[in-house]
Amino acid sequence: MPPKAKFTKEQITKAALGVVSEKGAQALTAKELGAALGTSTTPIFTVFNSMQEVQDEVMLAAMERFEEYAHKVAHIKPVFKQVGMQMILFAKEEPKLYQLIFMSSIGEAQTFDDIYAHLGSVADECLDVLQKDYDLKLDSAKLLFEHVWIHTFGIGALCATGMCDFYDDQIADMLTQDFSAMMMLMKSGNSN
Repeated sequence: MPPKAKFTKEQITKAALGVVSEKGAQALTAKELGAALGTSTTPIFTVFNSMQEVQDEVMLAAMERFEEYAHKVAHIKPVFKQVGMQMILFAKEEPKLYQLIFMSSIGEAQTFDDIYAHLGSVADECLDVLQKDYDLKLDSAKLLFEHVWIHTFGIGALCATGMCDFYDDQIADMLTQDFSAMMMLMKSGNSN
C-alpha cells in the first residue's frame, strides 16, 4: 500500500510556484521544494512521479497567475492596450514568473504560431477584441497581435530582467505609438 500523501498536489504546486517566483526556475529542485514545504523530498514524490511533473504544474500555475492579471482589465477600454499594460505590470511584479512563461519556455519556438499556441486563452481573447473593436478580419488581427505582442514582450523583458524600469505613462505611450503605427501600416496596405 503506497504511503499516505502528507501534502496535496495543490500545496506542493503552490510552494513550488513560490520558489520559482522568488528565486527563479533554476532554483526549483526537490531539495529546495522540500525546504519550502518544511520537509524532506519524500512527500513530493508521493504525489508527483518526477520534478518534470512539478515543473509542468508550476508552468500552468504561473500562466494562471498571468491570466489573472490580464483578466483584471477585461472591462476597461481599450481592452487590447490594457492587456499589454497588465503583461508589463506582471513582468515588473513577477519577474521570475514572466521569465519562466515568456523567456524560457518559448525557447523552442520556430514561428510566431508556436508562441501563439503557448499563450493560451489570453491570446484568443485579444484576437476577438481586435476583430470586434477594430473591425478586423482574423488574418489582420493576427498580424497586428503578433507585431504588438513582440513589442510588448520586449518592454516586459527589459523590465523583468531589471534592464529598464519604465513609468506607467511611458509604457502607455510606447504601446499606443506601436499600435497606432501598425494600424496605419495595415491600412496603407504595406504590412507584409
